[in-house]
Amino acid sequence: MRMRRWALYENFSTTRLRRSPYYEATVADGVSGFTTYNRMLMPTSYGDEEAEYWRLIDGVTQWDVAVQRQIQLSGPDAANLVQVLSPRDLSQFAMGQGKYVGLCDHRGTLINDPILLKLDDDQYWLSIADSDILLWSRAIASERGFRVNIVELDVAPMALQGPKAEEVACAIFGDWIRDLQYFWFRETEVEGIPLLLSRSGWSKQGGFELYLLDHSKGVDLWNIVREAGSPWDIGPGYPNPCERIESGLLSWGGDTDDATNPFEVRLDNYIDLNVPDDVIGIKALRDIKANGPLRHQLGLILDDAIPQSFHTVWHPIMSGNHRVGDMTNGIWSRRLNRTIGYALVHHDLNPGDEVEVMRDDLSVSGILTDLPFIGV
Repeated sequence: MRMRRWALYENFSTTRLRRSPYYEATVADGVSGFTTYNRMLMPTSYGDEEAEYWRLIDGVTQWDVAVQRQIQLSGPDAANLVQVLSPRDLSQFAMGQGKYVGLCDHRGTLINDPILLKLDDDQYWLSIADSDILLWSRAIASERGFRVNIVELDVAPMALQGPKAEEVACAIFGDWIRDLQYFWFRETEVEGIPLLLSRSGWSKQGGFELYLLDHSKGVDLWNIVREAGSPWDIGPGYPNPCERIESGLLSWGGDTDDATNPFEVRLDNYIDLNVPDDVIGIKALRDIKANGPLRHQLGLILDDAIPQSFHTVWHPIMSGNHRVGDMTNGIWSRRLNRTIGYALVHHDLNPGDEVEVMRDDLSVSGILTDLPFIGV
């Protein structure tokens, strides 16, 4: 039945909605849900949310995250362009290193939060969230007269996540994996399949991302990882909303709106206000920092004993008779046995304050907390 259910996508791959090179492998492994991201299909369930969650927390899981598209900037002015795009100081950026960066527009509004990879002094990849950074970076490069070639590469990441991910990675690539630092990467191959291997991933459980360089080898790579991980009971999964909320990870576009700046969503450590004046948004960010952001992101625990999720919908937050912000996501935490979520609220509110969340026509009481809920 699963094969039939997803058969409608078999001949449906266009520039508007593309399938990943792992698509057939995920179907074979029982994928039961997709979402769209960067004009691609991304698996969101394999039919057993409970098992998929605990596999990430206690074991190891593999994810099709080919939707994390790679925007390559190469040429004589590539280094200049990536610094102009990013309000993070990149002067000490080393080859083989990745950095989390927050891209802003001229208002200081966060428009993407990619991982920036430095492959060479004149070659960089932006591993992007769900917005069109290809057009943005081309426009800025043209405006500034930079000599840069900008393309979206046919590169498809697969994530290997969980506390046992390192054991699986070592079984595939060797023990040199243990010395790979967080956000650093290395070019390698497995059974003739070329890839970049990075210690990274959208969870706090540890793991790696395999950037597949040969689109035709997606099913082969998926099966190699699955077979290598079988002694550790590997199974398929996806960027898990429960774990990411418990761990305090930001979802650009889910927890941000068209006015959100980095200071409002805990990205202060990734903004360097002393970068050159020609960096996009830096003047606005300096003003925001000097005046103080209007909102900030806190955790929220609801007085709601019924397990339910509403992590994709913003809900008004009230204090007294005043709307003070929004709950940007929410989910039943399997480790805390509570309904939790993020609150983007007025800067005067603090952890410990009691609020009301309006969900449809119902009001649910809650208390604001620090983030993350679990871990540091």
